[in-house]
Amino acid sequence: MTQQTLTVEEADIGKRLDRFLADKLPDHSRVVLQRLIKDGAVKREGNVCTATKTTVVIDETYQITIPEEKTSERPLAEDIQLPILFEDEWIMVIDKPSGMVVHPGAGNPSGTVVNALLDHMPEIANFEEMDSERPGIVHRLDKDTSGCLVIAKTPEALEKLTKAFAERKVDKNYLAIIKGVPKKVTETIEGNIGRSRGNRQKMAVLENGGKEATTIYTLNKSGKIGKVSISLITVKIITGRTHQIRVHLASKGMPLIGDTVYGGSQSIPAPRQMLHAWKLTFRHPRNGRKLTFESPIPADMTEILAQMTNVAIPPPPRIPKPRVKDSDDFNDSFLEG
Repeated sequence: MTQQTLTVEEADIGKRLDRFLADKLPDHSRVVLQRLIKDGAVKREGNVCTATKTTVVIDETYQITIPEEKTSERPLAEDIQLPILFEDEWIMVIDKPSGMVVHPGAGNPSGTVVNALLDHMPEIANFEEMDSERPGIVHRLDKDTSGCLVIAKTPEALEKLTKAFAERKVDKNYLAIIKGVPKKVTETIEGNIGRSRGNRQKMAVLENGGKEATTIYTLNKSGKIGKVSISLITVKIITGRTHQIRVHLASKGMPLIGDTVYGGSQSIPAPRQMLHAWKLTFRHPRNGRKLTFESPIPADMTEILAQMTNVAIPPPPRIPKPRVKDSDDFNDSFLEG
């Protein structure tokens, strides 16, 4: 890895940190530099600075640690059919199947959404403004989470959608099947999420540290399979932290059915965690038109719901509109579900 020290000059006054770095380091894309900022690889006057929106000040010095380029090849195009809900020259919205990883990584070098994208639209690999390892990827769903995923087809679309996610202007609604019955018909869960102190491979709700996270759920219906109570709930996330829905629900004693990481001991067989990105609403990056896409509830979830002996519940109240906070934290809004 290499380290560089950069000084803010008069011509740089007023620039955002990511733009300042991109102008000083033209050999590196802005997307890659944003990721380095979020990963703590940039220091301002010796102190780590993780906010891409920081405005640089004249005579400040920034130190950036740049890892060596990976020797592995870029993702390869693969002839994989994607269920497309919508596509134009700017964006694509797909219905991601469960079991499909969004981009290549350790243990998943192929068979991903990115591999399929490179075959469907090979030109996306030629945009220098896009991350070569994750071209067009704006947000992510866990491997075993199904549903709506929006993809940017142009650098302009990528920039605008990235900003919309970072500023929490994208509505993300999920359907989840959980163990147990919520005590409330609707509830807002707030609790900082970060790495578990006891298991660094897991996330957890933390009293100190972590990043603030807000999840709202509404009970749709509940019932039993055998002696086990289960419920279908609608979940809206305001933030988008790693494993947010799974962690927040488990912290309330109602984990997702089929979640082998946060679900504890379960007696209802399920092929994967019962979480589905049901509805996605955002504004089109070209004209600002409001778009809403819905993905039908998948067969594996329907099969579990069909086994329920229903218990009647009152209709849910209207969910109050949450207070949205300003945020610089796009790093975790990339990691959802």
